[in-house]
Amino acid sequence: MDDRPGHDFRYSMNSNKLQNELGWKSKTSFESGIENTVNWYLKNPNWWENLSESIFDHTPWKK
Repeated sequence: MDDRPGHDFRYSMNSNKLQNELGWKSKTSFESGIENTVNWYLKNPNWWENLSESIFDHTPWKK
């Protein structure tokens, strides 16, 4: 499958508007959030290991 024209290779995000207008502040840094997510998946394989292979049959990264 060809990629769409003008594809963005990355997205830059920040939460300044949320902080300034709503007073929202994240409780977890991005790095810590990624680490926590990976650790959760490693500790909970029973939640995801039985997913059907058919779910992955149509993924764009499989050729």
